[in-house]
Amino acid sequence: MFIQSNTITFRHLLINNLIANTTNAFVWFALTFWIFLETQSVLTTSFIAGIFALTNMLGAIFFGGIVDHNRKKVAMLYSSIASLVSFSVGTLLYFTLPESTFSDPTAVWLWIFVFVLMVGTVAQNLRTIALATTVTMLFTEGKDKANGQVGMVNGLAFSLTSILSGVTIGFYGMGTALVGACVATAVALIHLLYISLPEAEIVHTEEKPKHLDIRGTIAVILTIPGLIALILFNTFNNFLGGIFMALMDPYGLSLVSVQTWGTMWAAASLTIILSSGLVARYGIGKKPLRLILLLNIISWGSCIIFPIQPSVILLGFGMVIWMLLFPIVEAAEQTVIQSVVPFERQGRVFGFASSIESFASPITVFLIGPLAQFIFIPFMTTGTGVALLGDWFGTGVDRGIALVFILAGVLGVIMTLLAFTTRSYRLLSKHYQASTQK
Repeated sequence: MFIQSNTITFRHLLINNLIANTTNAFVWFALTFWIFLETQSVLTTSFIAGIFALTNMLGAIFFGGIVDHNRKKVAMLYSSIASLVSFSVGTLLYFTLPESTFSDPTAVWLWIFVFVLMVGTVAQNLRTIALATTVTMLFTEGKDKANGQVGMVNGLAFSLTSILSGVTIGFYGMGTALVGACVATAVALIHLLYISLPEAEIVHTEEKPKHLDIRGTIAVILTIPGLIALILFNTFNNFLGGIFMALMDPYGLSLVSVQTWGTMWAAASLTIILSSGLVARYGIGKKPLRLILLLNIISWGSCIIFPIQPSVILLGFGMVIWMLLFPIVEAAEQTVIQSVVPFERQGRVFGFASSIESFASPITVFLIGPLAQFIFIPFMTTGTGVALLGDWFGTGVDRGIALVFILAGVLGVIMTLLAFTTRSYRLLSKHYQASTQK
């Protein structure tokens, strides 16, 4: 076995998660790029994003129960097995279905194929929850710095995913992407078998533990002042974030080739490694909630700026700002939950929070696709927007999408400023300070 210390164990988990995370995200990116190129439909890509978000939402609470009621390594093994089965079935479907199936947005088998692959990518969420609770288990101090290391790995995975998916789809096709995903997932599964975690027993507070226990999880959350408000705030952010999930790829691919778009994602995602590295080195400070809100203002502000003109440079600026800041926000939120929630409940609380926070995304995605396709895009191509804004804003499909981005950014800035004034913000800040001083 590999184990010599908790630090070495954690490093092996990070390496394993890098392989698994890269592979799962690679399939997601490759599928989105490929479907858009095959169908040329914004509506189709938005529905794919919606399926992904909806599956994430429905699975998160269930995953949290699995994490709390099994050893963390077992939960991660479940994730790898689910991904391997999913990608294998998806590969079989790809090579047996007629090629015309994949260019027809109304084909039933196309959506079965999408759903099968989504199951495999969503299974990564089980790993994510298990890894977050493992940080608590392995580290009594420096949880924020450990979260920063997780963020660095996620950033590296995102960077690799972005360029690999663009290059693979651009030059080799979806078949190669699927076969590669199956091989990489099998490697991660075998590697994980040789990692041993120092988890002597599963901690339960109930005589007959329930895998979901939603009522008990909500009760725990409500006993922590302001925690539910933090979850709801992130839910609102995800509501707006669903807009970018649905429309960012069509917007980027309207400006550059798929190879260039994948490379841009890879370059921008290097900032994830940078910001996560800063968290790993210096932590998130004594006021993580204040940091979360300040960085949200900057993020949403950048969403107002980058779509102003159809510029690759401005688009790159927006991507860099977003990628630079969100790992710090994520590490801060995880550190708060790890500090204020009892360990035996953390899996279910992380799962519940992920589920609630993801609830808004599918709603937005399923709404914004039709709204963009039938209202905002026509508004900026043949509608009133051409005369009102066209002279300085530009016209066309990408300008309709850009207008949606700007409106989302304005709303995000306003709501974040309001969050600073709430009682929940002050209460949770005090509770966090008290928890970390024990």
